[in-house]
Amino acid sequence: MKKYDPYKRLILFIASFINILLLCLLFAAGWYRYYAGTMYVDNEEETSFRSDVGDCIDYYFMYGGSADGVIAQIRLLTGSVPMMPLWSYGFMQSKERYKSQDEVVSVVKKYRELGIPLDCIIQDWQYWGSNYLWNAMEFLNYEYRDPKRMIDEVHGLNAHMMISIWSSFGPKTKPFKELEKEGLLMDMATWPESGVEGWPPNFDYPSGVKVYDPYHPKARDIYWNYLNKGIFQLGMDGWWMDSTEPDHFNPKDSDFDRQTYSGSFRSVRNAFPLVTVGGVSDHQRALTRDKRVIILTRSGFLGQQRYGSNVWTGDVGSSWDMFRRQITAGLNFSLTGMPHWNTDLGGFFAGSYNNSLGGGTATKNPMFHELYVRWAQFGVFCPMMRSHGADAPREIFLYGKAGEPVYDALVDAIKLRYSLMPYIYSTSWEVSHRNSTFMRALFMDFLSDPKTWNMGSEYMFGSSFLVAPVLHAQYTPEQAQQILKENEGWGCKAQESDIPLLSVDFTQSKEMELYLPAGSQWYDFWTNEVAEGGQKLKVTTVFNRIPLYVRAGSIVPLGPDVQYVTEKKWDNLKVCVYPGADGNFVLYEDEGNNYNYENGAYTEIPMIWNDAKRTLTIDARRGCYEGMLDERKFTVRMPDGSEKTVLYKGKKINVKF
Repeated sequence: MKKYDPYKRLILFIASFINILLLCLLFAAGWYRYYAGTMYVDNEEETSFRSDVGDCIDYYFMYGGSADGVIAQIRLLTGSVPMMPLWSYGFMQSKERYKSQDEVVSVVKKYRELGIPLDCIIQDWQYWGSNYLWNAMEFLNYEYRDPKRMIDEVHGLNAHMMISIWSSFGPKTKPFKELEKEGLLMDMATWPESGVEGWPPNFDYPSGVKVYDPYHPKARDIYWNYLNKGIFQLGMDGWWMDSTEPDHFNPKDSDFDRQTYSGSFRSVRNAFPLVTVGGVSDHQRALTRDKRVIILTRSGFLGQQRYGSNVWTGDVGSSWDMFRRQITAGLNFSLTGMPHWNTDLGGFFAGSYNNSLGGGTATKNPMFHELYVRWAQFGVFCPMMRSHGADAPREIFLYGKAGEPVYDALVDAIKLRYSLMPYIYSTSWEVSHRNSTFMRALFMDFLSDPKTWNMGSEYMFGSSFLVAPVLHAQYTPEQAQQILKENEGWGCKAQESDIPLLSVDFTQSKEMELYLPAGSQWYDFWTNEVAEGGQKLKVTTVFNRIPLYVRAGSIVPLGPDVQYVTEKKWDNLKVCVYPGADGNFVLYEDEGNNYNYENGAYTEIPMIWNDAKRTLTIDARRGCYEGMLDERKFTVRMPDGSEKTVLYKGKKINVKF
């Protein structure tokens, strides 16, 4: 029997990790000709790359001393991460799709009426009208007859709005005609294939929709000119850039031979999302510094983090297996240096949960209820918390009422997100300023514990929280769903189930097993019970709480109860200290939605916990910005319930326990 050598295993693990990062770097660094399709092989015998068209390659080796150090090197090469707007870390509501401006506004009003926190409503496609007007970058659908009023009403309700835009244009649109005149359209089959709505596509009436050439600076100018005039100047706050691969159906060799501004499409196609997202970001930033860029996009490419982009995993199926895959997807994605990532809460295609026997829909199906709640709880600990999907509406108020377990669990998840806002926004500053990342694979912080090296069911969120989502159904059967290609998923409504609706008691407690990494003590966030790391625990779970632990030595600021992130100032924060180790935290604040922080308009308040002296030092405030709090209260709370409230005026103070 071979002797087990943990250090050899560690070296091999790190080497494999570096190779994965290097693969990403090969796509992100160098000339556009390296942006072609590439075959990557990594096994015990070899690591090799084969390009479709490249005749040489730039190979970057980056030694950072740690995973964080490697990520810092990646960003040094490909671009740093700007601050996202504060509101973008609040809850976002979406679905496929809102069909009128009245519906959009009514949803926001309903959230405000019920006191459910909300910061953004998202408008999906077809506000432009027919498929022949695809992505017109105008509100040509009669149901959106006064879009400026719609946006103003949303803003009047203290919410923001994001809207879907695409990489393609219908033949009757103004952008199509100008791009065609300049020879800046690409002739390939793309979504939608038919001018007639519905699935499957009616090929007797082809849409004529074409993808534009974002590699060309003139094409990017044309794209922004119409986007700015038709939508941005109305007050729109953010962009949902869909089909940034782009969608490419029935590909032919001739499609790839088409010459773009930067060479053949074959040689640069992998960089499509980088240049199209970058075009919107660069133009908006050139126009104004008063509104931060926030772009939700379906595809990522290394370097895209510098454009204010947040990549989601696409139109995934609503199933437990797919939910489990989101955790590993998010962790692996974050390791490439792109920190902003999210997923459709509840999955996108939920048609299999519609029930034909009971006359109900997924909104009444306990199997979907359980999946949606657990997915939403996971979403609390993602860089963006966004509910979206097809086949079943996702608005929280359609899942019961106050006092009922499903409704309460969803609302509790959203309120937890808002209570953590000072922690989340300060972590965002660590990401932007100190090259950290939100979602942290456990080996990043616990490299000496081999059990963490390949764990994809738990992760750290920032420096303090160990997140252990409930990844298996505990109350209902796990319904398997057919894995469909994205363009086939629109037929999933036919998958109605004949399984009768279940009667489920979500008030019962259950159990699951989790692992606490070695090298630290851990506090149960909900009970403050402390446990030693390096062990598996069988823990009690309840429906309205995600298993959540806090690392000893953590300092966690909690914000006020609000309906939107800026409703109340952070003038009376609760600061939770978890003893057992020394610790530190930097509370970050700025103006929230402009780029003045780049010129030093922000504040940092360092907090240091000395475990031996049981003293929290709230250090002198660094920096200033317009509208900052000159004084505030901090209520410092310990796990045993003891607390002390202090008045802070920007000068160093000590709080001893």
